[in-house]
Amino acid sequence: MRTRMFLALAAVFGLLLTGCTGDSGGSGSGSDRITLRFQSLAWQEESVEANKELVEEWNAAHPDVRVEYVQGSWDSVHDQLLTSFEGGEAPDIIHDASDDLADFAYGGYLADLRELLPARLREEIPDRSWETATFGDGIYGVPFLQEPRVLIANAKWLKESGVRIPTPEEPWSWEEFRQITKELSGDGKYGVAWPLKEPVSATLNLSLSAGGRIFHRGDDGKVEIRFDAADEVVPRTVHDQVAVDRSASGTTLGMGGSDTLPGFFGGKYAMVPLGFSYRQQIVQQAPEGFDWQVLPAPAGADGLTQGVSPQTLSIAEDSPHKKEAAEFIDFLLRPENMVRLALGDWMLPTGRKALSDPALHTEKYDWATGTALAEHLRSAPAQSVRGYPEWKDKVATPAFQEYYSGAIGLDELRERLVEDGNLVLARYQR
Repeated sequence: MRTRMFLALAAVFGLLLTGCTGDSGGSGSGSDRITLRFQSLAWQEESVEANKELVEEWNAAHPDVRVEYVQGSWDSVHDQLLTSFEGGEAPDIIHDASDDLADFAYGGYLADLRELLPARLREEIPDRSWETATFGDGIYGVPFLQEPRVLIANAKWLKESGVRIPTPEEPWSWEEFRQITKELSGDGKYGVAWPLKEPVSATLNLSLSAGGRIFHRGDDGKVEIRFDAADEVVPRTVHDQVAVDRSASGTTLGMGGSDTLPGFFGGKYAMVPLGFSYRQQIVQQAPEGFDWQVLPAPAGADGLTQGVSPQTLSIAEDSPHKKEAAEFIDFLLRPENMVRLALGDWMLPTGRKALSDPALHTEKYDWATGTALAEHLRSAPAQSVRGYPEWKDKVATPAFQEYYSGAIGLDELRERLVEDGNLVLARYQR
């Protein structure tokens, strides 16, 4: 009786030991293999395919460390991540954008990558890109894909009008851009359509070209909002095109970028300011024979400078396999792989070697025009400002929307952005 009981207990104890060591890694067997969950936000067919192919290639070469592809969504990623962090169920490797990382970084949910990433990857990406994912003294994401804002133009319309065609070497100024949109307008047609359903990031990022900064950090580390003459250039241009010149359609102010494409294809607008990746939708949706081209956004006192919030890869602080997760990120972002991801998303890689790949310098689909703008991309003004999401949603978005539509003037816009905005930020900086 005692012998049977002893044998039964020994068997149970052995099963418990087996369960506790099942994720230790090392042998490559199914029970010992490490599994990393990689949540990707890729959504375009080419991009999803590129990501999944790279995961398969990693898994084939690393039997001890398997990566599980998890499909996420840009529409819900912030709330979904917050819930998973608080519930202890976050993926090991997290695909996001740099302007969504601040709260997660300061909240202790993301791992500081400085000691995890290899020197190769650190050196491959320029400092200006690392700045987008630096919060305090730590780096909490690897910036790997970015896109400038450009003008997508009806090439036939511009050629027939005789206006000067801008290039990255000789772009339009903001003043020239306004004048040209006036020349292109008339008979129910508009020189430009501004899709400003989300007006804040577009306005602030483009304002860097004119020297606009809006957020100013003092010696004490606290951020103050100011709306100076340089900050007025871009908002005033858009406002005057819509409300004064009638060279921009007021009906598109509440639209997203994709919503303007039917009117663009139909010959209602000569140009639409969009992200560089919108070329993919244009290639897919444009009528046969429609002639379009990519132009650089207008330049100001600081040239073609504009803010960006690159796509990033981060590691959860609670991940028990940070070293292996960093090794997968390093694999995913080898120069040749970064090029594959960039082509799949129709965006630009941040890596120097990747950006020099001939595939990104072709005239087809104006890849060369976008690549020429990469050196002018800087960290978005709001990148590390705590309280920015609340200021954007409660103060800046309605204020810009009302100003662009002509409901309020420049003085009231400034008052609301600055006075109401600083009250919001003060609560986050006590």
